[in-house]
Amino acid sequence: MYGLLIGLITFVIIGAFHPLVIKGEYYCGVKIWWAFLAAGIVAMALAVIADSVLWQAVWGVLSFSSLWSIHEVFEQRERVRKGWFPKNPRRKYPF
Repeated sequence: MYGLLIGLITFVIIGAFHPLVIKGEYYCGVKIWWAFLAAGIVAMALAVIADSVLWQAVWGVLSFSSLWSIHEVFEQRERVRKGWFPKNPRRKYPF
């Protein structure tokens, strides 16, 4: 039972981080990476101190999804530069 639940939660977390990266880069630029780092560290600490395997898995997936999003936000900047995603017209771009 826990395996299916962990799989579903993982699917939802990864699905939620995709638009978070896109919107984060759109509104904040790559400066948003600090928020992903902080979220990853907090979730990692929660995974270590959680009592149940279910919560350890959920916090672990959330932590590594947050940390992977740091990489993705810089990749998103490149996707915007290539024209694959829209630029925020109210923000100056360094490229």
